[in-house]
Amino acid sequence: MQIIENVALISINETIFVQLISFLIFMYLIDRMMFRPLKSTMSEREGYIENLGREVEDKAQETAEILKQLKERELSVISEAHSLRIALEEEGERKASEINAGLLEMIAGLRQQTEKTVSAQIREAKKSLETESEKLAVSIMEKILDRRLG
Repeated sequence: MQIIENVALISINETIFVQLISFLIFMYLIDRMMFRPLKSTMSEREGYIENLGREVEDKAQETAEILKQLKERELSVISEAHSLRIALEEEGERKASEINAGLLEMIAGLRQQTEKTVSAQIREAKKSLETESEKLAVSIMEKILDRRLG
């Protein structure tokens, strides 16, 4: 080997080929030991992320479907509640009219009973009024005639 005494940045001699071969072996080893496993790990991670993205989209679709079903169920429950409310209102009106009819019958019965009682009291008052008026008339006639009748 010959040593060249040049003050240059790069000197071309036999060592450059050895360095080139060493560099290529280094690149091969780095590729095998580091870059390929790193690339496979990165591709696995990308696949995992894509899979997660698909799962998120699927869950979003499932959520949208569940929300749609809930909305439909809510509408059916509201409709059912509305029909139940109408049925309860009709039943309440029917019961109210029955109660009202019963009360009207009770009022009519009480009215008849009161009318009978009032009629009986009026008859008694007329009788007592008749007897009183007869006594009063006799008393007036006695005073007018100055004598006692009967």
